[in-house]
Amino acid sequence: MHKITIYNLGNADTSRIDLANGKKLLIDYADMRCATDPKDKRTDLPVQLRADLKTAKRNYYDVVAFTHLDEDHTYGASSFFELLHAAKYQGADRVVINELWVPAAVILEDGCEDETRILRQEARYRLKQGKGIRVFSGPDQLTDWLAGEGLTVADRQDLITDAGNLIPGFGLDTDGVEFFVHSPFASRTAGGGLAAMDRNSDALTFQATFQEGSQKTRMHFFSDIDWEVIKSIVKVTEYYGQKDPARLERLWWDIFKIAHHCSYKSLSSDKGSEVTVPDEHVKKLFETYGQNRARLISTSKPIPGNDDDVQPPHRQAAAYYKGQAKRLGGEFLVTMEHTSILYPEPIVIKIDQLGASIGKLAAAASVAGGSIPPPRAGRPS
Repeated sequence: MHKITIYNLGNADTSRIDLANGKKLLIDYADMRCATDPKDKRTDLPVQLRADLKTAKRNYYDVVAFTHLDEDHTYGASSFFELLHAAKYQGADRVVINELWVPAAVILEDGCEDETRILRQEARYRLKQGKGIRVFSGPDQLTDWLAGEGLTVADRQDLITDAGNLIPGFGLDTDGVEFFVHSPFASRTAGGGLAAMDRNSDALTFQATFQEGSQKTRMHFFSDIDWEVIKSIVKVTEYYGQKDPARLERLWWDIFKIAHHCSYKSLSSDKGSEVTVPDEHVKKLFETYGQNRARLISTSKPIPGNDDDVQPPHRQAAAYYKGQAKRLGGEFLVTMEHTSILYPEPIVIKIDQLGASIGKLAAAASVAGGSIPPPRAGRPS
């Protein structure tokens, strides 16, 4: 059985993937909880993750992916992980990253500070060393950056995966999972210079296909991309699907981690008064490629009843997603509402021969004793 845990972190993302063969992947890391605020209902992420690793008798993840460098996907990472580029980020209590996944924009970003700069330096160090990293898309700017380091794309080609390809190192036969890269597109910023790159638009986006027996369960991890990128994903995939109908399966989904914390901007440029009407291609992704009993998951604060806050989640977008969940006979879930607003819990998805089901977080994850260090203070709300 495979298991996916999506943590309740407010408008922030961390997902843990536990494969049936024991491999562990972490998608983003955001230690957002304020440890000194007893009313903060967000999960104590480092305690939860360390407890799980202790139970598994390991101190590492096979993969840690940072989909982009916004703090709601990176906060506290430099205090939790062992980073190879500087001794100050190393020590016995730090969690090891065997392979770091980042979009090319992480390598190329200029002018970043604090946490983002630290992670950028780690990604650059690993790419220069030629091990322990996978970079997604190879835009012209990456060619130029490598040249500045005395390297060519050919020197690091085995570490670069473009959109439209499977990620090496995983397979249905060997791991019961494969990862298909939807974006970023190398062509999106070709010739545009660094200023043309955008964290959200150039974020890592992928489909995970899990297999147990003959049953396949597909999940989209759509990061914080907006509707125009999603439109491109659908158009490009359908174009190649004309020659290879199996390619269309890369749009299918049983589980959808909704983009950008339930922002209307991942559906359309127009919020709408009561419900967001998606762009026609985005609409196809949900209304043509969603499977029966599918689940849509918003990594966000509770859905508001008004428009007082301009930041997501937006009730109009939620109304659309709720409608699609109902149409498919599935569920619309919100991390800070599961299983209640007063006492939210991580969403645990179990995947077996019957498909996906919602489970409970293992009891071991609440353990805070033993060799687990005390939690560090997270980001104030």
